[in-house]
Amino acid sequence: MGNRLSKIYTRTGDKGTTGLGDGSRVNKDDARIEAIGDIDELNSLIGLLNCELADEDPLRDQLHEIQQSLFNLGGELSVPGYALIQAEHIEALEQLLDQLNEELPPLKDFILPGGNRPASVCHLARSVCRRAERRLVTLSRDSDTRPECQSYLNRLSDLLFVCARWLARRDGGQEILWRHREERGKS
Repeated sequence: MGNRLSKIYTRTGDKGTTGLGDGSRVNKDDARIEAIGDIDELNSLIGLLNCELADEDPLRDQLHEIQQSLFNLGGELSVPGYALIQAEHIEALEQLLDQLNEELPPLKDFILPGGNRPASVCHLARSVCRRAERRLVTLSRDSDTRPECQSYLNRLSDLLFVCARWLARRDGGQEILWRHREERGKS
């Protein structure tokens, strides 16, 4: 799968193209590169989220595994026809989602991103995940992408939402509830 870079600058992208893992070249604003870029941004945000957590926090290991899977997802997209994301990756997200959601009260209101710094970073990661998912949908219209990739991002955005709720409430914190305009005027 691709070559290892011994030199970071290659000058091969100076004219607006970039290489895929299969050796082909595409424009840097190609739908495939846009999707890969959003997945990379998401992976970076999850890395930032992990830095917000204590070293002994069990969520750190799970987020690290998600980062590994996101890197694999980007790799899968950079080598058309390559399959790295499998059903078990999606199932692992669902298990963590169920575990965290079990500890939360039912959601009766819309919530605003925030609550504390880790929850806010998690909400930011969730919104970037949704963008990456939209980019993948766009890519799938014209290219063969495996449905597991889309399912993975969809489930991950759900998990990040629940994780943000969980982080906001952890240690006695609170979620910030959205109030309708008329309700805000009463306070």
